[in-house]
Amino acid sequence: MSPPLLHVDRLVKRFGGLTATDHAQIEVRTGEIHALIGPNGAGKTTLIHQLSGALQPDEGRILFDGVDVTGLPMHQRVRRGLARSYQITSIFKRLSVLDNVALAVQAREGSSLRFWRPARSERSRYEEAAAVAQRVGLGARLDHLAGSLAHGAQRQLELGLALATAPKLLLLDEPMAGMGPDESERMVELLMGLRGSMTILLVEHDMDTVFRLADRISTLVFGKVIACGTPQAIRENPEVKRAYLGDELTEEVA
Repeated sequence: MSPPLLHVDRLVKRFGGLTATDHAQIEVRTGEIHALIGPNGAGKTTLIHQLSGALQPDEGRILFDGVDVTGLPMHQRVRRGLARSYQITSIFKRLSVLDNVALAVQAREGSSLRFWRPARSERSRYEEAAAVAQRVGLGARLDHLAGSLAHGAQRQLELGLALATAPKLLLLDEPMAGMGPDESERMVELLMGLRGSMTILLVEHDMDTVFRLADRISTLVFGKVIACGTPQAIRENPEVKRAYLGDELTEEVA
């Protein structure tokens, strides 16, 4: 078996007397959708912050594509192919859909975001941005202002911004947050369409979504990874049931 694309090696993050991640270990394989689940306060978002470079760990290592990236800032990780989408939508609301995506393409190439206007005038960037928008279901809304989009469409655009950086690994932190059923279903279909073309590490509370999407699941409780396996193995794991899945599984049976 080839080495994992992402290897999280005993990562520790403390905030005063609170240990948010406690020697957490995860391996994400190339091409898989890997879900990270756990109760509120388990440390999931803190772990994603460390992987993206938004936070520095106190101990441990992050190996990405065979390189130790633990000390690299976020923008250097993005250039290496490690991109992140946020829990709270992060877009330029006064720009069009196309200009938002063109900005991300331009940033990937190392250009300053302050000079966004030339991005649209360059044919290759324009064409790539339009193709990415089409991929996330916004091809018919290229000239719409991002701020005028419904919440679900803004989350689609945010996914497009991440895809425009041409990631090898996409970190998604609750991509369905705040969405209604129809919007959530569109996002699930988008993510299913990415399976195999890129690697995804997904944090999500909706267990139906997790079990539909994930090839493998890691369960984080009090900052520790207590189990990792296929969706079926996680469903049947007694420790995971006690720590997190008991209520969800009981509701399904009922």
